[in-house]
Amino acid sequence: MEDQVEEKVDSIQDLVRELWSDLLLAIPGLILALIIIIVGLFVARWLAKLAGQKILSRMDDPLMGRFLTNTLRILLIIGVVLLALNAMGLGGIAAGIFGAAGVGAVVLGFAFQDIGENFIAGIVLAFNRPFEVLDTIEIDGYFGKVRGLNLRYTHLKTFDGKDIYIPNADVLKKPLQNYTADGFIRSDFSVGIDYGDDIDGAKAVIQEVLDDHPNVVHDEEHENFVIEDELGVSTVNLKVYFWLHTKDFRANSLQSRGLVIRDVKNAIDRTGYNMPADITEVKLYGGARDIPIRVEFDNTPNSEAENLE
Repeated sequence: MEDQVEEKVDSIQDLVRELWSDLLLAIPGLILALIIIIVGLFVARWLAKLAGQKILSRMDDPLMGRFLTNTLRILLIIGVVLLALNAMGLGGIAAGIFGAAGVGAVVLGFAFQDIGENFIAGIVLAFNRPFEVLDTIEIDGYFGKVRGLNLRYTHLKTFDGKDIYIPNADVLKKPLQNYTADGFIRSDFSVGIDYGDDIDGAKAVIQEVLDDHPNVVHDEEHENFVIEDELGVSTVNLKVYFWLHTKDFRANSLQSRGLVIRDVKNAIDRTGYNMPADITEVKLYGGARDIPIRVEFDNTPNSEAENLE
């Protein structure tokens, strides 16, 4: 019995000596790994900060810039940890961690395919976006002003106060109309004049309004003009084309268009041109010669008083 106890004690002592010997041999690796971690974390932080400044200086969206900076910092830290494990002679563990991370990424990619798609689309839009913050755009029938680009969605604010959040993948894949990219947009409306009016004279009156209007763009590149559009039932319809500024789409485009319409209407009235209403033709069938009309009166006291007045 005593011999068995002594054998167990000796085996434990041998194990301790072996572990101590391995520890002494691993000390240089541990010291090197510690140095790599300390220096590597400092360098990773410095590189991420430097790259972040470059990214933020070229991007109009601070949120996406900060995200990319944090992502770069995490990747650099992971690289430092893998180098430290290799320095300690634990390359197999590092490879296992890397492999497990890869398998986990694949599994999560299938489980959260939509989230990953929108996330990657957000990164693409951050570097090559077809719009800027505060631009007025239309995507998939949604029309409004861009308020922000987040990791998963693009935030639109409609002119009637609604907040629309469109997945970044849809923004990237579907057709997008930007109404404020270059600051100009052409608007139009129709004006109907009487068949007996002078068409060239009416066009000249409208053209004068366009040429003198302060809200209309006047330069060599953007032309404002009036053209005959169609022969209506009771009017000759003229089409008025003019350019407007769109940096503030609601004020400079929508409201300015209304002001141009108002001024054209006033000018036409002032110069004696007519804008008749549509003519309605009534036909009588079956030998009828009279139009049956019945007038009903409200016999209440208030209505009688109003009729007498």
